Amino acid sequence: MQSILNDFYAVTAHEKTEKGFKANITLNKNHQIFNGHFPGNPVTPGVCMMQIVKDLTEEFTKSKLFLKSASNVKFMAIINPIETPDLVLELDINENEDEIKVKNTTTFGETIALKLSVTYKKI
Repeated sequence: MQSILNDFYAVTAHEKTEKGFKANITLNKNHQIFNGHFPGNPVTPGVCMMQIVKDLTEEFTKSKLFLKSASNVKFMAIINPIETPDLVLELDINENEDEIKVKNTTTFGETIALKLSVTYKKI
């Protein structure tokens, strides 16, 4: 999988589910992004989490995608790559000829960190 987030995360496991896919990832706590966001108290940028959802959707659907819209984007907990580097992303995917709609829930342990709904245009 090729991403603009080089070496930011690694997929450690994935599986097909009834509604889409589930992926386990581990964040790279030593990635240079965390030098500036924020020194001494690293926080995973929300835009990076949204990119991970796009990357995984592209990988699972074998489609190149462009973000058309995002709604109900809710960052519910801080994702600190030192304290909680292991995340589970559940992707409910609804695909048609031109678009892919995804409902994502990202968790660490029992904590919901992110919920979002996105629509991608196939390119």
